[in-house]
Amino acid sequence: MGSIGGMEVLLIFLIVLLLFGAKKLPELARGLGKGIREFKKATNDIRDEIESATDFDEHINTKSQNSSKEPDKKNEE
Repeated sequence: MGSIGGMEVLLIFLIVLLLFGAKKLPELARGLGKGIREFKKATNDIRDEIESATDFDEHINTKSQNSSKEPDKKNEE
């Protein structure tokens, strides 16, 4: 069970060409490219959202740790 070779790709291309015809092939490729582009954009947006949320959590945790290290001035009076 290896990866797809050159003959398999050629066979798939020929089957798609026979099924859809030469006129529809560029349209199908364009649609596939748009779909892949949208998918990549969505995954990048999700990754950015997760990273910003974890950065925010780290900032809050660091801030709370720093405030707990400082002596409470109200208790000293």
